[in-house]
Amino acid sequence: MTDNLVHLLPDAIANQIAAGEVIQRPASVVKELVENAIDSGASEVELLVKDSGKALIQVRDNGCGMSETDARMSLERHATSKLRNADDLFALRTMGFRGEALASIVAIAQMEMKTRRAPDELGTRIVVEASEVKIQEPVAAAPGTTISVRNLFFNIPARRNFLKSDTVELRHIRDEYIRITLAYPEVRFDLHVNGRLDLALPAGKLRQRVVQVFGRKYDKLLVPIQEDTDVLSISGFVGKPEAARKSRVGQFFFINNRFIKSSYLHHAVTSAYDDLLPKESYPFYVIYLDIDPARIDVNVHPTKQEIKFEDERLIYNYLKATIRHGLGRASIMPSIDFETDNPFSPSRTNITNTRMPDEQGEPLPSRMNDDYRKPAPASSNGFSGSKSSAGMPESEAARHASNLRNWSQLYEGLGQDAAAAPETPFIDFGESETSNPEMGELLPSRMSHDDGIKENPAVPQDRAPYQLHQRYIISPIKGGWLLIDQRSAHQRILYEQFLRTLQDAPAASQQSLFPQTLELPHVDVGLMNSILPDLRQLGFDVEHFGGESFIVRGIPAELAGQNEIQLLEQLLEQYHNDVDVESNGHVRLAKALVRSAAIKAGQQLDVAEMRSLINRLFACEQPRLAPNGRRCFVKYELAEIDKQFE
Repeated sequence: MTDNLVHLLPDAIANQIAAGEVIQRPASVVKELVENAIDSGASEVELLVKDSGKALIQVRDNGCGMSETDARMSLERHATSKLRNADDLFALRTMGFRGEALASIVAIAQMEMKTRRAPDELGTRIVVEASEVKIQEPVAAAPGTTISVRNLFFNIPARRNFLKSDTVELRHIRDEYIRITLAYPEVRFDLHVNGRLDLALPAGKLRQRVVQVFGRKYDKLLVPIQEDTDVLSISGFVGKPEAARKSRVGQFFFINNRFIKSSYLHHAVTSAYDDLLPKESYPFYVIYLDIDPARIDVNVHPTKQEIKFEDERLIYNYLKATIRHGLGRASIMPSIDFETDNPFSPSRTNITNTRMPDEQGEPLPSRMNDDYRKPAPASSNGFSGSKSSAGMPESEAARHASNLRNWSQLYEGLGQDAAAAPETPFIDFGESETSNPEMGELLPSRMSHDDGIKENPAVPQDRAPYQLHQRYIISPIKGGWLLIDQRSAHQRILYEQFLRTLQDAPAASQQSLFPQTLELPHVDVGLMNSILPDLRQLGFDVEHFGGESFIVRGIPAELAGQNEIQLLEQLLEQYHNDVDVESNGHVRLAKALVRSAAIKAGQQLDVAEMRSLINRLFACEQPRLAPNGRRCFVKYELAEIDKQFE
């Protein structure tokens, strides 16, 4: 007879396993403790963080406090003051309710709690380590509760090893903290990081809180929305189209003051903007939905950031119509009349779409040209000079004549026998002396990586490349042609150049005639400070001016002529998206910068710029792929094309 195999886990092990659901990183501790402070009725909350929460997370509040018995019971699993019976689950208005937070924290950290109710003369101090109470004693304390969590994951080293860098973990803490501060603008919040005041948010109105968190420039970019229906109330702010960003930073949904994530509701917001936003841009919004708790279910996941609605489609339609109505009142788009029979008609409004500045084709940076050593003259709009600019208006007749010339060049020489042609193709894969293992075939002779890249004198320049739809470059080769993605190619060129610069001597900086002031949301200030040394290595002359302000005096000479402020803002957005993906900071920064600095699809290039782009691409170590994995070029053989006509 065999022994029984199934047995109960010890409480200590069960608590550690369960803690993994609730406490995933230091930011999870911040979320649970600050939410408990809010539930206690606090009007002031102070958060102290050391070493990105790995050494210390301390939350002080002036809430109701706890008795000695309540303080001790709060550390037990599934012990809560917010539920009495199952019906309470359908009337939840508090942040916490599972009774798991404190029990999960004490299972994987060392925690000290000091708490006192206002009527009591003395409070209670409890010290717990790995779920074991070490000390419980009376203590003199101010009304409210102070909880200090030290050495997170000290008894689970494997989990601690999986934590990210201090910069990443601190960013997650700020994100969680800011979500709560936006939900409760009537509460004062102070954030201290490594002994200094990082963010002070006095109590006020929602608009003031949004401006405090995201910067003064948002004060003019906010559009208020407000609608009350029998089902729910919708309020908050959405951003004007100028506030749209390339990343999902600055998008907040709150249901009954609880932050949630919902791709379905996000789609309702973006649909409300219709054609107002450029492709792959995301609107800014801080939206509050107040709804009967019986119509939703927040008991989906321990993080309580997922939610289920009784009628999700109805919420979607109300939200979309409310935003369109708000934008209409702000004269951004035609208004929607809520008194009409069908305010949710799918018919689209004809709106002229004005492209955002970062989507417009900008002239290629001056160093893309073969004579890049000569400083490119700056045009009146702040961009470097170029023979042909996509931003210049062009008459229909001139465009028609240009098209005829391009088609004439495209067909020129097609009747000749390639083998008997007197000239050598621009790039001849079959007759070069140097090969590249990345290409799998022979390439033209390798060009130098230094600033003296020049065209190969052995390559005649009479078979010029052509531009297709201002996105691709067609370059004739022996036996076919190459189709080159101009943006991907430029990204590969800049990526390898930036990586070399970060490892070698600092790059030259193109100083601005007048320094520019960069105002950042508070959430981006810490990130900017963390990458400033690398930015200076790349040639950026940027200095923290205090608060949310940075002074920009120059940018890399390679990027001369670009808008400094716009370039850095886009860089931070791209860096936000990649900060968790790569462990190498230089790689992350280089990838983020090339996406901001590379020429855009739709940029018109002249022949000299196209030739320089091709020469520099095939001088790269890995010319096949852009840093994001997209192919830089595709080769087409004439034999393959001939088969298409058989």
